[in-house]
Formats: sequence, structure tokens, C-alpha cells
Amino acid sequence: MKARTKRFALDIIRFARAQPPDYVLDPLKRQLVRAATSVAANYRSACCARSHAQFTAKLGIVLEEADEVEGWLDTFHDGRLNDTPELARLRRESKELRLIFSSASVTARLNKQRRLR
Repeated sequence: MKARTKRFALDIIRFARAQPPDYVLDPLKRQLVRAATSVAANYRSACCARSHAQFTAKLGIVLEEADEVEGWLDTFHDGRLNDTPELARLRRESKELRLIFSSASVTARLNKQRRLR
């Protein structure tokens, strides 16, 4: 997953760079890149967590950022700001990552509850 989230962040960076400069869209592109790189960085950080609580918290951040990426990509799609096959591929990957991290987050929280019993 470290490699997958890093590759996803790099793909998002390339996608944003390929967009023509635009006064209105530039802030959206920056937010998209920020969120995608945050997914990769926070997942990497979660893997180095010193406790289960820290791991669970970092995974929650990863999930929030993955959801934000999906939202920005949906904005590009729904606003007809980009209709390339690359956007469609990134949207699929974003959704898959969000679902993976959602499931992992639920599992981590359940495991924490089991430990406390």
C-alpha cells in the first residue's frame, strides 16, 4: 500500500501539471495535490506508528484525505473541467483507496475495542 499510495500521489501531481494554467482552477489543483500527497505521507506515517491508538488516528487522517481527493476529482468530472481517460482512471483508483482505508479504519477501531475488553 505504501507503493500504491505513493504512485497515486505522483499520478495526481502529473495530472495537475498537465492542466493548463487557470486562475479559477489553480487553487483546486493545489488542494487536490495536497490531499493526494497527504494520503501517501500519512499512510507511511501510520505504518510507523508506535501504538495502536496512533495507528488508528493516522489511518483516520488517511481516510479523510482519500475522501477529499475523491471529492476534488468528482468536482473536475462533474464540472466538466476535464473529461480525459486519465481522470476516469484516477477517480476509480481514488474510490478504491477510500474504500480500502474505510474498511481498514473500521477494523482498526474494532480491534482496539476488542483489546480493551
